[in-house]
Amino acid sequence: MPVATAALPGVPAGFTGRDDDLARLMPVLDPGAESELPVVICAVSGLGGIGKTSLALCAAHRAVRDGWFPGGTLFVDFRGYDEDPVTADQAVLALLDGMGVRGADLPQTVAGQYGLYRRLLAEEQRSMLLILDNASDAGQVMPLVPGGDHHRVLITSRDRLTELDARLIDLDVLGAEAAAELVGRALRLSDGGDDRAVREPGAVGELAVLCGHHPLALRIAVGMLRKRRYRSVASLVSELRGVADRTEALGIRPVFQAAYGQLPDVQARLLRLLCLAPVAEVGTETAEVMADLPTHETFDLLEELAASHLVTPTPRDGDVRWRLHDLVRAFGAGVVAGDAELREEGEAAQERVLESYCRWADAGDDRLRWLPGMVEPERFLDRAQALAWFDEERAGLVAAVQWAREERFADTAVRLSERLAEYLDWRRYFDDKITVCRTAQEAAHHAGKLASEATAWNNLGNAMAQAGRAEDAIDALTRALDLYQADGDDLGEAMAGNNLGNAMAQAGRAEDAVDALTRALNLYETSGGRQREAMGWNNLGSALRHAGRTEEAIEAHTRALDLYQAVGDRLREGTAWSNLGSAFRDSGRVEEAIRSQQIAWEIFQEFEDWYRAGAALHNLALAHETANSPAEARIHWLRAADAFTGANAPDMAAAAQSRADALT
Repeated sequence: MPVATAALPGVPAGFTGRDDDLARLMPVLDPGAESELPVVICAVSGLGGIGKTSLALCAAHRAVRDGWFPGGTLFVDFRGYDEDPVTADQAVLALLDGMGVRGADLPQTVAGQYGLYRRLLAEEQRSMLLILDNASDAGQVMPLVPGGDHHRVLITSRDRLTELDARLIDLDVLGAEAAAELVGRALRLSDGGDDRAVREPGAVGELAVLCGHHPLALRIAVGMLRKRRYRSVASLVSELRGVADRTEALGIRPVFQAAYGQLPDVQARLLRLLCLAPVAEVGTETAEVMADLPTHETFDLLEELAASHLVTPTPRDGDVRWRLHDLVRAFGAGVVAGDAELREEGEAAQERVLESYCRWADAGDDRLRWLPGMVEPERFLDRAQALAWFDEERAGLVAAVQWAREERFADTAVRLSERLAEYLDWRRYFDDKITVCRTAQEAAHHAGKLASEATAWNNLGNAMAQAGRAEDAIDALTRALDLYQADGDDLGEAMAGNNLGNAMAQAGRAEDAVDALTRALNLYETSGGRQREAMGWNNLGSALRHAGRTEEAIEAHTRALDLYQAVGDRLREGTAWSNLGSAFRDSGRVEEAIRSQQIAWEIFQEFEDWYRAGAALHNLALAHETANSPAEARIHWLRAADAFTGANAPDMAAAAQSRADALT
């Protein structure tokens, strides 16, 4: 028999971090608030242990304190997710008991009990608050909602009770600051001298992350810290970091097991598969691939999981992405790990995702490299569409490459890494590129795939050079060169030699760079095609300029420019113009330098290539300084600062701004 208490239960000690949620809830509960459409029912929903009951009780105590409910309060725990939940018929008996109806006064029939309950509420002119806690579905509470609008009903549930005409308030995990405050406050509550949270703010922050900022998990972690009074927070963090299933280690697995156990099979399957996705947040397309179901069926299942707060929908640019809480992911991965059939099901879904990623990364990469006369790539009509897809999926793409460490996924993941190189270069995500290429190199080496390993070393060396690590780049590119030569791949050898020459020039080894680039150019002329030949001449020109051989550099850049124009590579034509302009400035031909850099800048603007645009503006400013035109130079330094800011190159932007300020 459930109990309906007229006296509100207390708010759990240490309840904190919900000021914003209280600010949303309190105006809805206020029976005195003026509104054209009064809200009688408010339903707070969220993951198990997220703090729904604590929030409801805190709001109720504040409302009672402020005199909002002179008719009193009634509280019923429906135990909606237990094996034997409370029914509405049982709850009405408890509510009548809480209203003082007992013994002979209690009607003997269910219909009579409901009739008396509704009559008593209707006759009570003073506002009352009914708190119907832990309901699992609308059917448990619908018969108990009073008529009229002068009483209020506050419901808590792990599910979004969309069947009710109610204000729905979704409760999320705590923010980082609130989570840290909960830990510190709870530790001090039990021991006023426990200052570990103050002494170890970084460890507390990491503990909060490991707990997924989930209030119940955090409170359990605090309990663990209380038992180990003389050990650091960092020691617990270290232990939790090494645990595969943190829901088990934190003792909250039953919370997720209960929610998972109530799902229909098709929803449970999708949840398990989503827990194996490369990242916590995926797009509908990725979810559809994992589910291996049509779009509309997948979307319906996702919305059902969202109603159970097992996934969180995140609208974005007309689409929806779906985020799983870290602890839900850990739980789901644990379920799969413990069952051979589920592991096979999950790995098959991961294979589908990798293949899908490869297909669209391949098309996107083709679009970024596309030149007139080439076959049109599928899906992406222009560079902007390809870049938008890469931007949206970047985290998942980079994470999926890490699956290359598992033999079943190695070949596809390595192939995916190769199709990300151009995009990661374009966006200057060099750390991501290094991560992706290092994983691909290790996997290819382990599998004995010579060509793939050579490509991975080549891309890794490029990424290191772009990140300013010239010596590391030289080592990586030398390995790539050796592997291409061993494999008899002349084109690969040319590419690696070309990149090696660039890294040598960056390291200040100009003559070595000229030698390496000359050899690469010779290979390009026999096996690379005109576009690669143009690249060879362009890079050789830069090395010649660094070696002080300016006239030879001008000739090389001019040949590169002619070849790029012949093949219709407009973007790289811009790089040839910019390099030619720098060579002109070195030779004292300032007007030609300004004209060349101006053309380069205009081309880079067309492509919204803000880093190269910033570099062209940088060179324009230098040319104007050489021409004794400080006002023009300052204008271009300021434009360069703006372009570098847009390219996410803050150091370059600051340097350009400093040069502009010096000319004020």
